[in-house]
Amino acid sequence: MPKNKTHSGAKKRFRVTGTGKIMHEQPGMRHNFESKSSHRTRRLSQDKVLAKADVKDVRRMLGR
Repeated sequence: MPKNKTHSGAKKRFRVTGTGKIMHEQPGMRHNFESKSSHRTRRLSQDKVLAKADVKDVRRMLGR
């Protein structure tokens, strides 16, 4: 039987914690920092837990 492959885009965007939660980076942290406040850039730099509605799909893409 062939093995299932991990979705290449998903493995770059999500990571699974030790307890099994799926984390992702927040959008808006790539460019235009001049117009963003330091408070905003600090807030955006923190990873967030993935929304419950998306967990099933992402788990399948990650092969878990």
